[in-house]
Amino acid sequence: MTVTLADVAARARVSPATVSRVLNGNYPVAASTRERVLRAVDELDYVLNGPASSLAAATSDLVGILVNDIADPFFGIMAGAAQSAIGEGASGRAGGEKLAVVCNTGGSPERELRYLTLLQRQRAAAVVLTGGALEDPDHTAAMAARFAKLADAGTRVVLCGRPPMPGAGGDAAITAALAFDNRGGGRRLTEHLLALGHRRIGYVAGPAERTTTRHRLEGHREAMAAAGAADEELRRLTVHGPYDRRSGYDATLELLRRGPELTAVVAANDTVALGACAALRDQGLRIPEDVSVAGFDDLPFSVDAVPALTTVRLPLPEAGARAGRLAIGTETPPPGGIATIGAELMVRASTGRPRG
Repeated sequence: MTVTLADVAARARVSPATVSRVLNGNYPVAASTRERVLRAVDELDYVLNGPASSLAAATSDLVGILVNDIADPFFGIMAGAAQSAIGEGASGRAGGEKLAVVCNTGGSPERELRYLTLLQRQRAAAVVLTGGALEDPDHTAAMAARFAKLADAGTRVVLCGRPPMPGAGGDAAITAALAFDNRGGGRRLTEHLLALGHRRIGYVAGPAERTTTRHRLEGHREAMAAAGAADEELRRLTVHGPYDRRSGYDATLELLRRGPELTAVVAANDTVALGACAALRDQGLRIPEDVSVAGFDDLPFSVDAVPALTTVRLPLPEAGARAGRLAIGTETPPPGGIATIGAELMVRASTGRPRG
C-alpha cells in the first residue's frame, strides 16, 4: 500500500503542512520537528518524489549500482562494465536512456540499506548489487524487505557476484543473481598447490562475515581435508582480515609466527596477495623458491606482479556487463533467475614445488 504524506504526518505527530515544509525545505522548521519528520519518512519508506508516488509502479531513468569500495578494482571493473552496458543498451531509443549512479557503501550494512531506500524513493528503474553479502540474519531480513519494496515499485534487482538469499524471503523480488563459483575456484587453487607437493599451506582469509570469504575458504578447506589435513590445523593456519594489502602483510607475518614451516600462502584476493608477498620479502624469503603465493580474482595487476601471480580468474567485465543488460531488460534472466559463473585457475610464476 502506498504511503501518503498524511501517514508521515501521523507518525511524526505533526500536520501534513509541516511535513511538506520539511521535505520541500522552503520554510523554517524547528530542528527537533525536522528530525521527527525525517525519521518518520525513513521508517515508512515514504517516496519523496510526489509525481512518481502518484503513479503506480512508475520508474525513473535511474539505475543504482552498489559497490563496497569503488577504489577496489574488483568492484570498479564490474561497476564500469555494468554502467557501459546500461548506457549502450538504452542508447538510440527515444526516452529510453538510463542514468547509472555508483553508490559506494564502504562495506557498511547501514549504508547499503540506506542507498536501497534512497533508490526506492527515486523510483529507480533497476538496482545492481555487486560483491559478496553480509551473513547476518537481521541484515539479510532487512535486505529482503527492501528488495520486496523495490520489486513492488517496478524496480529490477540484479545481484552480481553475490549469491541469492535462500530462506530470506527476498528471492522472489530478485530479477537475477549472477554468483561466482568462489568455492570451486578456491578448491582448484589449493589442489594445484597440493599437486606441487605443498602440505603446509597458510590461508589469509577476508572478513569472516562475508559470503565471498566463506565460500573461498570452504573450497580451500575441502581440498586440504581431502589431502588429510586436520580441522584444527586448518584453523590454526587461517587468519582473517579486510580485503586489502595491509591485511595481507600483517596476516602473513602472523602465519609465519604460527607456522614457520609454511611452504605456501593462499590469499583471499590478489590485493591481499601483494601484501603477503611484501611480508615474505621483508622476512628474507624468496617467492616461490622458499614460499609460494597465490591470490584470487585475476585483477589487472596480477600478471605484472614480480613474480607474476598465480590466481583464480573471475570474468569481472563480462559479469558486470551482463548485470547491466539484465538491469535494463535487454537480456533475458537465466532459468530460475540464478546463474553460476565459472572460475578459471591461472598458473603463473608465484607458485612452484616446495624445497626438499
